[in-house]
Amino acid sequence: MPRTASSAFLRRLSYHLRQGGLLAYPTESCYGIGCLPRNNRALRRLVRLKKRPQDKGMIVIGDTVEQLQPLLRPLDKPTLAELKRQWPARKTFLLPADSRLPPLLRGRGRSKLAVRVPDHAVARSLCRQLNTPLVSTSCNLAGRQPVKTEREARRLFGRRLMIVGGRIGNARTPSQIIDWASGRRLR
Repeated sequence: MPRTASSAFLRRLSYHLRQGGLLAYPTESCYGIGCLPRNNRALRRLVRLKKRPQDKGMIVIGDTVEQLQPLLRPLDKPTLAELKRQWPARKTFLLPADSRLPPLLRGRGRSKLAVRVPDHAVARSLCRQLNTPLVSTSCNLAGRQPVKTEREARRLFGRRLMIVGGRIGNARTPSQIIDWASGRRLR
């Protein structure tokens, strides 16, 4: 996807997402699969498509900290300032989630949400142009190697999702996941 996608493509993609559709797009280390974070229908489709455990939470990306804030409990000024200093980066932080989020997004029985402002221009641009955060889970079947190219994504999932083309970043490993409150690195 070019930095500025055509308005027709963005309208089609936005409609697709509002209807519970899924999309694949490049991130720092692999293609991700995304959907709207508050769309239960899309979240269920994503879990089924990947054969993913329902208790495992998902990562949500955004263009800015401000774009992610409606998914979280209110953040104090020092936390906001530190997040802005840390991002964009390959760092995903677990932060207290808005309790009204779908359980499939947080992970059943969990009170935190994994969020990131990615260090990948296409992923951030997608969130900015669609004016929404997006779920970002690796494009693969659970337990398998993540997809690295648009062609692999098409071969694996075909028409079950829209694909935004582009190159993945140079990272060889997925983003770090860090619990904000404890500072403990989980991945």
